[in-house]
Amino acid sequence: MLTVIKLLVSAGLIYLVNEIVVVRAKPLLGSMIASLPLVSIITFIWIWTGLKDRPAEQAERLAAHSTGVFWFVLPSLPMFLLFPFLLKKGLSFWPNLVICCLVTAGLYAVMAVGLKKAGIEI
Repeated sequence: MLTVIKLLVSAGLIYLVNEIVVVRAKPLLGSMIASLPLVSIITFIWIWTGLKDRPAEQAERLAAHSTGVFWFVLPSLPMFLLFPFLLKKGLSFWPNLVICCLVTAGLYAVMAVGLKKAGIEI
């Protein structure tokens, strides 16, 4: 039952953003909601409740997750500038999305290598 609740809450947030942007034509509000770290917050809650019987592991996993999210948000940010730039240059949606995902994946790899070289373990 908990899995169903997790799925419904997570899917509901995506649906909410889509409804605000597409149906209500309020891209600013949709963008603000989408930019909130909702996935991370929900994940914090799922980790916290899933490990409630193991408080030491709970804190360790939450800290590791939060640190990892911080470091991997940074290489994802350029996508939000590249995507509209390519759209304005006339590149259609699907190729644009693929390029942005590939660039982001490459930046994730660079970040992972850089963190390892810097001695930062996630």
